[in-house]
Amino acid sequence: MARDRGTNDQYRTPIRRLLVGGLVFLLFALFLLWRIDSPRAERFRAMLVDKFVPSMDWALVPVSKVADMVEGFESYSRIYEQNQQLRRELQQMRAWREAALQLEQENAKLLDLNKVRLDPALTYVTGVVLADSGSPFRQSVLLNVGLRDGIHDGWATTDGLGIVGRISGVGDTTSRVILLTDPGSRIPVTIQPSGQRGILAGDNSPLPPVDFIEDLDMVRPGDRVVSSGDGGVFPAGLLVGQLVEGTDHRLRVRLSADYERLEFLRVLRSAPAESVHEPGGLIGPAPPGEDAMAAGEAGDG
Repeated sequence: MARDRGTNDQYRTPIRRLLVGGLVFLLFALFLLWRIDSPRAERFRAMLVDKFVPSMDWALVPVSKVADMVEGFESYSRIYEQNQQLRRELQQMRAWREAALQLEQENAKLLDLNKVRLDPALTYVTGVVLADSGSPFRQSVLLNVGLRDGIHDGWATTDGLGIVGRISGVGDTTSRVILLTDPGSRIPVTIQPSGQRGILAGDNSPLPPVDFIEDLDMVRPGDRVVSSGDGGVFPAGLLVGQLVEGTDHRLRVRLSADYERLEFLRVLRSAPAESVHEPGGLIGPAPPGEDAMAAGEAGDG
């Protein structure tokens, strides 16, 4: 056994020397080949590159995979940092919301102590959306306020930013709100800054069109749309949305109210519109001077 091990060591050392010497000779030959400045050597180098370099693509696969993993990790790190920043901002907004609610309560207490009477048109009742009965034929929501809270038909509702709809149907404890997107909804609006008037008509789409505009040349997409107050249904100046051009080339309104998150609605109190029951009611009272003249003519007769 000792003789066999010595025999193997006797042959292994020369073979190793030959391999090392052949490798050194090959590397030295490649070095000389790349140092020779000759057209033939250049063509031979190009042939070697064309022959062997493309076959080394497999060696670059791990490198490219590692690079992709590093890039993905960096993107995940950026997303994580942005998520943490959004969480901090959300926490700050919640703190600001609580502070705003406290200030609103304090303001209400101070107004009550000072016996301040506000304009009824500027007050509102806040209700919670109980159910959304949206369908292909009707767009409405149900509120948890009704007759016991003094709600009346026709009052405007907002989400705090823009008009959502109007009250249509009042019960003792609930009321229904017809949204501006409902096909039965029609409200008069004013387009600013041109002052052109029109009718916002719901068509069961998120972008209701504006019809009967006085002069189309004076309005353009991006104009602000507010309630006009015509008819006495809605108070004037309530924000409705922004004018846009639809895919059908009709002027439509991108509503300011967030219809995807209707949780609380404000029902704006407004004075009832004056109703006319007799044809003579369309004619206003005569001025005092005309009444005196009419009485004098009657006396002369």
